[in-house]
Amino acid sequence: MTSVITLLTDYGLEDGYVAACHGVIAGIAPEARVIDVCHLIPSGDVRRGAAILSQTIPYLPKGVHIGAVDPGAGGARRAVAVEAGGRVFIGPDNGLLSWAVRACGGAQAAYEISNAEYFLHPVSPTFHGRDVFSPVAGRLCAGLKPADLGPEVPLSRLVSLPEPTSQLREGSVEGEVVSVDRYGNTQLSIAAGDLAALGVRTGDTLGVWLGRRQLALPYRETFAAVPPGELVAFADSAGLIAIAVNSGDAAQRLGLPPGAHVRLSPSP
Repeated sequence: MTSVITLLTDYGLEDGYVAACHGVIAGIAPEARVIDVCHLIPSGDVRRGAAILSQTIPYLPKGVHIGAVDPGAGGARRAVAVEAGGRVFIGPDNGLLSWAVRACGGAQAAYEISNAEYFLHPVSPTFHGRDVFSPVAGRLCAGLKPADLGPEVPLSRLVSLPEPTSQLREGSVEGEVVSVDRYGNTQLSIAAGDLAALGVRTGDTLGVWLGRRQLALPYRETFAAVPPGELVAFADSAGLIAIAVNSGDAAQRLGLPPGAHVRLSPSP
């Protein structure tokens, strides 16, 4: 196993939680390189964590990838290690890892993390990121095999979040808000290729339906292509359509939370 560990959590940066995880890893696998993916996932927002991890994983080295957005910590949910595409994903079995696993070609094997020999003791029921996931990741980098962590989990039993979907209809494409970033940009499940299939090109105007509301938005290469305060649609770095406000918050202005339904079409 390569000596790279990545860490995605909702721990924030105001406390010492992230540092504690780094410290545990360093004590077990001092040669491992730890990459912080994100620690500002909204508290308990499994869907947002899954989106960030899946969109980041293509640019991360193969290694051990910890996901700790875990509102069920201390409850009945199990901890799992999932092998996919030459990587090992570690975290709660709550769907957090599922989109990233799919992005790596799908799960090849999964194991329940139940062998307490590899944990930090005593184990806090509310801080598995420090006491379970981090020491296990360090030991995997040091040569431990995922199969040593506990019994194999049938792949069909892994919790999986429903994939964001888009659907082309006559003259339009329907999708949903996948996530909202810290700038208030709303990322849709609609790919730039979906708009291209409708004949929409950069520089055109989009018809946007948000429930009963209808808007006409410029479709540009970047939010900076419109004046400050103006709405714009563009293809983001993941190749998905995003709605933004130049120097503003589109999610707040439009009332678009994750999961909201959106329909796009060429403007008549």
